[in-house]
Amino acid sequence: MKLSVAMITLNEDKILDKTLSAVKDIADEIVIVDSGSTDDTEKIALKYGAKFYRESWKGYGPQRNSAIDKCTGEWILNIDADEELSPQLQKKIEKIKSNDENSVYSINFTSVCFGKKIKHGGWSNSYHIRLFRKNSGRFNENMVHEEFKTDKKVFFLKEDIYHHSYVSLQDYFQKFNRYTTEGAIEYYKKGKRSNIFQIAFNPMFKFIRMYLIRLGFLDGKEGFLLACTSAMYTMVKYYKLNEIYKNGSYLKK
Repeated sequence: MKLSVAMITLNEDKILDKTLSAVKDIADEIVIVDSGSTDDTEKIALKYGAKFYRESWKGYGPQRNSAIDKCTGEWILNIDADEELSPQLQKKIEKIKSNDENSVYSINFTSVCFGKKIKHGGWSNSYHIRLFRKNSGRFNENMVHEEFKTDKKVFFLKEDIYHHSYVSLQDYFQKFNRYTTEGAIEYYKKGKRSNIFQIAFNPMFKFIRMYLIRLGFLDGKEGFLLACTSAMYTMVKYYKLNEIYKNGSYLKK
């Protein structure tokens, strides 16, 4: 059966070559919806024969659905530009698309941050639905933290997707402003409020949970850095939410 790889991109030339190289032998087509890249994203995509579309940003859920709708395969592998299939997962997917009666698979994620596989702190060994038959469900409309909704039974694959979350600290902070803004806007739309407890204390709890309770310290300096930056992410997101209620900042961007 035909397998389509569906992706969304925005300035992803740092890791996209590695991502597409890992799917080129199992994909019958690659469909990419780009939201305005100014780097070599399109050039790399076309090197692998991808169908490349440019569309304005609609949020993660709607953008993923747009890419999926353009696919012609019965099976869809929905991955991000910073996600790399392990060799074991490539072989497993090849078997599934050839002869399998199931419809939806959730795949194990291992995070790679600053060049290191992260095993603790809550960053790895999480499962996400990324392989499914085209008509088995859709992503919800969330701008951030989108989820695949289906009424089919979900099966699990232990073979890894390596999520190259952040190539470097510079890469982290290039994404930081966008992600905190989108998170604040999503909270605003859900009617959530910001207060001093969330701005001042939630980040502390975030650090303690990641670094101590979830054993982030076992990942060395990278684990410490992730706990610190994650705590800061929480603080900034809630302060931006506070600014939205004060003066409407970020809503028109």
